[in-house]
Amino acid sequence: MSMRIKAVVDRFVEELKEALDADIQDRIMKEREMQSYIQEREREVSEREAAWKAELSRREAEIARQEARLKTEKENLEKEKGVLMGTASNQDNQDGALEITVSGEK
Repeated sequence: MSMRIKAVVDRFVEELKEALDADIQDRIMKEREMQSYIQEREREVSEREAAWKAELSRREAEIARQEARLKTEKENLEKEKGVLMGTASNQDNQDGALEITVSGEK
């Protein structure tokens, strides 16, 4: 009878080892899948971050161009204003009276 008990115990131990090996292999596969998923998500996040940074850079460059254009337009308007103010104060009628032009009207 002890041979039977030993055979049953040996069989139980062998089945337990197989179950443990299968569980370990399953956990290893799950860990690899998780690592692969994490790496993919990190890659996606990096790509989105790079795209956002590129878009931000483009927008900043466009803002700088617009600011430069507005500065130039403002300077031109100031020059034009100075010319118009000078023209208005220097125009004389034939009788010597000062003629002032505002917005193109006398």
